[in-house]
Amino acid sequence: MTERLTATVYGRVQGVSFRYFTRRRAVALGIVGWVCNRPDGAVRVVAEGSNDMLDALEAFLQHGSPAAIVDRLDTKRSAATGEFTTFTIRYS
Repeated sequence: MTERLTATVYGRVQGVSFRYFTRRRAVALGIVGWVCNRPDGAVRVVAEGSNDMLDALEAFLQHGSPAAIVDRLDTKRSAATGEFTTFTIRYS
């Protein structure tokens, strides 16, 4: 069953290749969706995939890229919409 994970990652997560590493991990897992920086310094992730895939992505988001320092991870699960075909980095 496909689900949606909506996550916001707080800490030192911008300027440390967090989006790049998140995209790479999501693609390796077969997850679709997007990642983007927020104006408040956090990173937002919207991802769709199987429960196991999303569990693996969520575990990655707890630590992030090698230079990141994750202070907090807020997550929510919901039904997938099926609107994505790839996993992208958004720049706005």
